[in-house]
Amino acid sequence: NHPAEFMAATMTYDMGNTDKLNAFRQELDRLGIKLLPPDINRSRAEFGVEKQADGHLAITYALAALKNVGEAAMRALVEERERSGPYKTPVDFAKRMDGRQVNRRQLENLVRSGAFDGIEASRGKMFANIDTLTKLAAAEAEQRDSNQISMFGGAAEPPVKLENASDWSQQDRLSQEFDAIGFYLSAHPLDAYAKGLKRIGVIKSAEVLKHLKGGGKGRVKMAGTLLSKQERTSAKGNRYAFVNLSDSSGLYEATCFSEVLAASRELFDSGVPLLLEMDAKIEDDQVRLMCQHVTSLDAEVAKAAAGIKIHIRDAAPLTPLKSLIANAGKGRIQVIIVSKLDDREVEAELKEKIQMNSSFMSSLRSVPGIVEVEEI
Repeated sequence: NHPAEFMAATMTYDMGNTDKLNAFRQELDRLGIKLLPPDINRSRAEFGVEKQADGHLAITYALAALKNVGEAAMRALVEERERSGPYKTPVDFAKRMDGRQVNRRQLENLVRSGAFDGIEASRGKMFANIDTLTKLAAAEAEQRDSNQISMFGGAAEPPVKLENASDWSQQDRLSQEFDAIGFYLSAHPLDAYAKGLKRIGVIKSAEVLKHLKGGGKGRVKMAGTLLSKQERTSAKGNRYAFVNLSDSSGLYEATCFSEVLAASRELFDSGVPLLLEMDAKIEDDQVRLMCQHVTSLDAEVAKAAAGIKIHIRDAAPLTPLKSLIANAGKGRIQVIIVSKLDDREVEAELKEKIQMNSSFMSSLRSVPGIVEVEEI
């Protein structure tokens, strides 16, 4: 009768189990209940329920569920917010937080998770200023404890200035978010490949059972970002591996036997999104996946893409982008400029054409200042 409240309570009970939280997130998707990202001005220490502007209920992500932050520190953070109002800026947060309870490591994971996005949109800038903020917090806490009058005699103290720094790319944001939360929450690295995945016939991990239908086995094409690889040696002395991957519908495991493992080892170690052709079969109501071929997803998508859209927020990436353009291919380039003032988008198509290949796509995604790259 109350699915949002029930799920929030269930997730709070298993707050320390990342695998279960990820499974619950997928269940929320099925139920059509939104899971809001962690936010220092919205979230509580535990999972909660919040009514949205459209009248639907959503679940607020628990701050204490983030890795390496500590429940006691997050409760103190929430209590201060409830006592004195929302945190207005990073400096306001630092002045009010208890420097003995919230340390550098905790701040790092709060930033990685996106918990400060509401008061500082640039995670790169926020992360670069963590030392400044922790020192300010310690100084403010010491002054409160000593009850001493400011050396400025009550006059306004000089404002604390935060150092400017480049924001993280979308790929870096998601990677850091994964490290802090334990799974991809706000988006998935494969989201930018959506059109290309459909074009080359990739299915999601959640669709494998449906794809196999009554046959019980078949060849499938899947994409994923590698989470872990565990190598083993068989009784015959051959190396094989269990690889754990993630796509936008969840986590899945595949087995790679010696020949495929040897041919794919460099790709597995590269950190790039992968395209896997696998034999799938149902055993004891579970899907078993066995790798037959592994390639770079960028390379395969580039073959089928008509061009790319590049999202930027300022002019900084334009110079390195210009140097990357080969001006000798057939792929179109559209640049989407996002306004810093009101998030409106301006779209411009460049006259240059590009050679779509994995090297170009990888280089493009590593350019500082490029927010997102997607194929068209």
